[in-house]
Amino acid sequence: MTAYEFYWRDEEDRTHLIGILAERRKTPQRVSRESVMNWVRKVLGDETGINNIFFIQVTIDQKTGEISECDPISKTRREN
Repeated sequence: MTAYEFYWRDEEDRTHLIGILAERRKTPQRVSRESVMNWVRKVLGDETGINNIFFIQVTIDQKTGEISECDPISKTRREN
């Protein structure tokens, strides 16, 4: 199962896990960096310092629960 781990980078450049969102869309063409980040905006609001939030695309093994990073759908870390 594909999922996204969302992180917030604080003023001291430490990262904090915000949450994990499982991908439920059946059509992979609908998935984009912007569509994934829209979830964060809906949950946290637009004024949350969205520039300090990034995500990592992961795969969760449904049998073992093991989480591993996978190839990103696009550039996912914030640009400096």
